[in-house]
Amino acid sequence: MAGGGGGAAPKQDDLTPHPVKDQLPGVSYCITSPPPWPEAILLGFQHYLVMLGTTVIIPTALVPQMGGNNEDKAVVIQTLLFVAGINTLLQSFFGTRLPAVIGGSYTFVLPTISIILAGRYANEPNPHTKFLRIMRGTQGALIVASALQIIVGFSGLWRNVARYLSPLSATPLVALVGFGLYELGFPSVAKCVEIGLPELILLVIFAMYLPHTVHMLKSIFDRFAVLFTIPIVWLYAYLLTVGGAYRNAPPKTQFHCRTDRSGLIGGAPWIRVPYPFQWGAPTFDAGEAFAMMAASFVALVESTGAFIAVSRYASATPIPPSVLSRGIGWQGIGILLDGLFGTGNGSSVSVENAGLLALTRVGSRRVVQISAGFMIFFSILGKFGAVFASIPAPIFAALYCIFFAYAGSAGLGFLQFCNLNSFRTKFILGFSVFMGFSVPQYFNEYTSVAGYGPVHTHSRWFNDMINVLFSSKAFVAGFVAYLLDNTIHRHESSVRKDRGYHWWDKFRSYRTDTRSEEFYSLPFNLNKFFPSV
Repeated sequence: MAGGGGGAAPKQDDLTPHPVKDQLPGVSYCITSPPPWPEAILLGFQHYLVMLGTTVIIPTALVPQMGGNNEDKAVVIQTLLFVAGINTLLQSFFGTRLPAVIGGSYTFVLPTISIILAGRYANEPNPHTKFLRIMRGTQGALIVASALQIIVGFSGLWRNVARYLSPLSATPLVALVGFGLYELGFPSVAKCVEIGLPELILLVIFAMYLPHTVHMLKSIFDRFAVLFTIPIVWLYAYLLTVGGAYRNAPPKTQFHCRTDRSGLIGGAPWIRVPYPFQWGAPTFDAGEAFAMMAASFVALVESTGAFIAVSRYASATPIPPSVLSRGIGWQGIGILLDGLFGTGNGSSVSVENAGLLALTRVGSRRVVQISAGFMIFFSILGKFGAVFASIPAPIFAALYCIFFAYAGSAGLGFLQFCNLNSFRTKFILGFSVFMGFSVPQYFNEYTSVAGYGPVHTHSRWFNDMINVLFSSKAFVAGFVAYLLDNTIHRHESSVRKDRGYHWWDKFRSYRTDTRSEEFYSLPFNLNKFFPSV
């Protein structure tokens, strides 16, 4: 800064705005540069730990409602983990090639609950038979729903949609992919605040403050903050459990706080390899398949936002539409595998792992491939995997507070390409973000009071389809922004600049920027057979 008297004029450099960056600077290892093996293995294990939260939370919520016991729950978690490992490998080798973890998805929970409540399972007296029948019903619906992403992705349809995405319309989509999950953050930390809050505070201290006070170990603290803090808080939770802190607590508090309440370690087999059709032959119901298709479409839109966030934090160039479309096609194959193996849930890009890329500043593809190895390894060795899966949920919720925030701020970062002094930009940005929060809020409030969604016709599958679409914050915000951005005076040359469209021109086609080849080309010379356009 300018020295001298208090009234010294600032130097000209101080007044120039921050330069715009195609690739995010400050990332230690980008997609193609792996860290040394010991570090890569630890970072991979960290990604595995972070994705465990969602992998455990979803079956824990669904399996008891289906009529399953602890053994069933453990097997479903193992299957979900196993398929997530395979899908992550497929995505990183043949899909977008981004360091994205493909895990369980909350989007598919709504249609799954609808299947659980279907009338044809209500009269089944035996809970285990009921569990098997419902599981086979979800499998059938998932198998049909996967076709949507496979067709839209591999036909190149999604490529044509993504070509019209500008930095302005990408901002609300990517921002709400992260921020829209706020219900999974502090409300879940508060379910057991005495272990959730310490995890949150410790994580911020380890990741943000310690690296600047202890200079020698700078990169260790921020890169491995999750590996440092989870064992500390987990041990503390264990001591509270053993010390009898929850002896007279209500059952709900015990379930969230105790380290021995998940029932997973007892329920998990020592060694078990998940296999297709392990619950029996899938059953098909047209209405349920349609509802699951709506969820599949929402997951497709949310994953598009998450892929964009991942490409940013991996310090790659903006993802070419043809590569994005290829990734969506492979994600469809992932949902097909979910249906074949019977995970009880569909797949999408894990938003928390996108946030972890930002925290560690390591966007290396190899790290995520190693984490997929851990997923497969621990899903087969059931008892060992169950030990980590029994970490109390509020600890994961504390991680989400930081990771979902990072993912959302990747979206805000695209505003650097837009003209924020334009009223058109302000309207599209403000209105789409506001509606993205406001519309799902109405749908969720209505459902929690009435027990069914606002769309309540005689056809249950139609209700599910509409309610699933409008309960997703990222979908509503992305849809509104995309629609407005492509219809309001978009042909004026000043508007083209205002929405930042010209910045992404060279990435609209795979060939026009040489860096696309470096980040997104397929392995084993497959580009010859599957050219990207």
